[in-house]
Amino acid sequence: MKNIHALLGAAALIAFPGLAAAAPATPAVHNVVLVHGAFADGSGWQPVAEILEKDGYTVSIVQEPETSLADDVTATNRILDRVQGRAVLVGHSYGGAIITEAGNNPHVASLVYVAGFVPDEGDTILSQIQKNPPAATSIAPTSDGYLLVDPVRFAADFAADLPPAQSCFMAISQVPWNKAILSTPISAPAWKSKPAYGIVAQQDRMINPDLERAMYRHAGVSVTEIKGSHAVFISQPRAVADVIEQAARASR
Repeated sequence: MKNIHALLGAAALIAFPGLAAAAPATPAVHNVVLVHGAFADGSGWQPVAEILEKDGYTVSIVQEPETSLADDVTATNRILDRVQGRAVLVGHSYGGAIITEAGNNPHVASLVYVAGFVPDEGDTILSQIQKNPPAATSIAPTSDGYLLVDPVRFAADFAADLPPAQSCFMAISQVPWNKAILSTPISAPAWKSKPAYGIVAQQDRMINPDLERAMYRHAGVSVTEIKGSHAVFISQPRAVADVIEQAARASR
């Protein structure tokens, strides 16, 4: 009887040779990890998170301290290490620099940059900004080496397409950003080994849209342009969620 089963198995492999090389299908990516940028916190991702969750994704949001790039990458890895399976890692603004490093985590399937910095090895945020400065000039230092946006100019520069009450609250609830982060170089860009997608915020005043385009082009990122301010992830959540879901589907 064993010989008969062996012969049948061998016959099947001869008739259908593809069976021998078949590998388990790559699991669908159903996790999304969202990383905020400078001056903001994770609550800004709520509109995008609600859409993704409604569409069946499991969402996690990183609340990084903005005290150093290393601290913020550690905070992101802390969340990624709790994810069950693979994830799309999304970064807004300075969050782009964070996911460029944290994207090397084995849980990360792909990256999405939302009006974000996409530094190469050895690049700093400052070196990128100097290539193509933004329209905004409202960022000022604190007495202890952090940066904040002038609350009076926050709405115009950061969130011009949000309701005034919302942009006003964001202005008075900013997270201070350690100035030292501007000069911290990137060591190992994850976009060199993982698929990446980028959103250009066409009305961005905090990061020059032309700089976003140039960074995305340099990194070979798949680009989507959306009409919106630097806060495009809040003002255009459906359009942003669509790009994230595209990245998840493509990462099967």
